[in-house]
Amino acid sequence: MKTVVLTENAQQPGVMPYSQAIKVNNTVYVAGQGPFDSITGGLVGSTLEEQTRKTFENLKAILEEAGADFDDVVKVTVILGHGADFDTFNEIYAEYFNKRFPARTIFGSDLGFYLQMDAIAVID
Repeated sequence: MKTVVLTENAQQPGVMPYSQAIKVNNTVYVAGQGPFDSITGGLVGSTLEEQTRKTFENLKAILEEAGADFDDVVKVTVILGHGADFDTFNEIYAEYFNKRFPARTIFGSDLGFYLQMDAIAVID
């Protein structure tokens, strides 16, 4: 069964045609999340660290709403914006995944902010 996952604690789709996540049985597909406030929709933070942490908090809120957590994540795709420091991002990334690292694709793009990340989680 396919279920739309929506939480008020993460970046909102607003009028954009996408869901925060879709849950199919025990698999959760989280849409790309960025450093955006759940209420205002505005960009949060001016540094890579601030924006990375906000992006992870948005991802965490969606995973929790779906009944998952970071330990359930099996794959992420990360888009780093212009000027993002790869080493700094990796340090923060490692805090959230605690050495149970999912498979990852990472590439650069000119987003106008430091990062966007999506995820796939499988709930045991």
